[in-house]
Amino acid sequence: MNKIRDFWNLVGPIFTILLIITAIWYASAVWLNSAWAYDKAKRANVSISFSEMVSDTMIQEKPLLPSPHQVIKEIYKTTVLKKVTSKRSLIWHGWITLSATLLGFAFGTALGIILAVGIVFSKSMDMSVMPWVITSQTIPILAIAPMIIVVLNAVGVSGLLPKAIISMYLSFFPVVVGMVKGLRSPDQMQLDQMRTWSAPKTTSFWKLRLPSSMPYLFASLKIGVAASLVGAIVGELPTGAVAGLGARLLAGSYYGQTIQIWSALICAAILAASLVAIIGVIERITLRKMGIQI
Repeated sequence: MNKIRDFWNLVGPIFTILLIITAIWYASAVWLNSAWAYDKAKRANVSISFSEMVSDTMIQEKPLLPSPHQVIKEIYKTTVLKKVTSKRSLIWHGWITLSATLLGFAFGTALGIILAVGIVFSKSMDMSVMPWVITSQTIPILAIAPMIIVVLNAVGVSGLLPKAIISMYLSFFPVVVGMVKGLRSPDQMQLDQMRTWSAPKTTSFWKLRLPSSMPYLFASLKIGVAASLVGAIVGELPTGAVAGLGARLLAGSYYGQTIQIWSALICAAILAASLVAIIGVIERITLRKMGIQI
């Protein structure tokens, strides 16, 4: 009985929020799609009841807002019923986007950690680099993405790398900020103790600063991987790409296929949630082995 109660305490709030979102989604679909249903009936010179209108809003081919079951049906059709290698498969498109996301996330994480270490241990970098890191995030990614792609194409670099660089641009910032905060988290008494032992800066880094920064780093990585996915999708938009979730969004917008757009959006959300969950598992394992309470 206790196990059932614990399980419900874990999934109950999530399930409740999901039900509320679904109810709001259905109500919004009826509201937004009703105009087309009434207009169609008016042109046919017939009258429809409220129930008939609601039924019509659930089955429109190009609704303003597709209902949840239409999106689920589209996802099922483009994942389970399609071969993974098919260019109509969302799994295939998702893998293209995931490849750029992971590469960009790896670049962004490495760059963020290197900059954070430099900022913490170098006063000049703290005063010169950190303001530029913050300023870089004031530039809209939709404005800078085409420039990155054009410049890289001009030097013969195309394909996965330009999208990965855009992903890196979005993902490195939270890593820098979180890592700087983490490396500076040891209190002054701990730092003074290391100086009392005449410990070099490298020892203070590996034995004190780095372990203290782990909770901050993993929190930043969760934000960074989600931002990296956004960067990969944005990187696919200005190139006229034919592969990736961004390409599915672009194709859907061209032809008014709102169901296709929403199915790609939901798959992107599932992909982001999965990546964050994986980092969460790695975080628990790492911190538990380090003896850090989570």
